[in-house]
Amino acid sequence: MSALPPQSVHDRSDEAEPRQRRSRRKEARPGELIDAALALFVEKGFAATRVEEVAARAGVSKGTLFIYFPSKEELFKAVVRENISGRFTAWGEELETYTDSSAELVRYCMHSWWEQIGMSAASGITKLVMSEAGMFPEIAAFYQQEVIEPGHDLLRKVLQRGIASGEFRPMPIEYAVYSLIAPMIFLLMWKHSMAPCCPPSQQLDPVTFIDTQVSLLLGGMLAPSASR
Repeated sequence: MSALPPQSVHDRSDEAEPRQRRSRRKEARPGELIDAALALFVEKGFAATRVEEVAARAGVSKGTLFIYFPSKEELFKAVVRENISGRFTAWGEELETYTDSSAELVRYCMHSWWEQIGMSAASGITKLVMSEAGMFPEIAAFYQQEVIEPGHDLLRKVLQRGIASGEFRPMPIEYAVYSLIAPMIFLLMWKHSMAPCCPPSQQLDPVTFIDTQVSLLLGGMLAPSASR
């Protein structure tokens, strides 16, 4: 019996290409699952989202999802880390190297939060956590540790920077931090609740809203000498 003809280079490359595609696909799956989960969590909420839906939207089986994320809670944690809490290291480094005034730093922080979080799909996570924290205290505790506490710490340093330089007046920093956070939470909640229902004439412009809030806040924070 004659030997089979040697496989051509073209044939071998045809086989190699699907293997490469499968390898790239496998590497991409965690990111695709996180993106699909974020979209569904924001769209439906944590309780109503089923892992089968996440897997289907990502184009994989439920079994594949569980290879990377053993539970829906772990998937949610990955979503938060990928989209929000994973950014705090870079934000902290920016704070350490910022050279402009503390007043401008406050403005920069609020605008950066909106540009990087508020304008992204991750903007809906805040509403999700606030609306479902009572049903899922473990999710609330995770969000407190991964997002709220680092966020407070960052803003605390911003305010302390201004007080130390004499630019800001002394203030109860722990409460002042909430004054910076509250307008941003309102804006996120508005975006994912009333904004889709309001006519164009009643829509908020986020940039104008943030600039207005910053001006009002700085009016109360600036030391008398700095506000002249």
